Amino acid sequence: MLTALYPWIKSFHIIAMVAWMAGMFYLPRLFVYHCDTKPGSTDSERFKVMEYRLLKQIINPAMIATFGFGILLVLTPGVIIWSTGWWYVKLACVLLLTGFHGAMSKWRREFMEDRNTRPQRFYRIANEVPTLLLIVIVIMVIVRPF
Repeated sequence: MLTALYPWIKSFHIIAMVAWMAGMFYLPRLFVYHCDTKPGSTDSERFKVMEYRLLKQIINPAMIATFGFGILLVLTPGVIIWSTGWWYVKLACVLLLTGFHGAMSKWRREFMEDRNTRPQRFYRIANEVPTLLLIVIVIMVIVRPF
């Protein structure tokens, strides 16, 4: 059954992953701009709404869908050869990305409560983490170097 649906499952997995990554790229950028605002200001309150909606309405559902379709792919016979190393590197990077997602959720709550203490530079550097993880994940899936 899953084998017959493989192209559809893979397509929806990629679509969900693209949506998840788009949010993971954008949220730290919002934090960079939010750092420039005064707590309680109109701009700060606007960023709080944007960050909340991005996380709750796009990033979280996209992550859940990515995991759901990814699990279906893993359960599809013949998709994963368990003795190859690429799969474990990809899985480790996905788990790191999930941890980063959790960290960004925490940072959003800190901004929401006007408790951010990190400078712009921190979020500028953090903004690169999803990119680096995505590069490794894509290479593992497409090239399968080991």
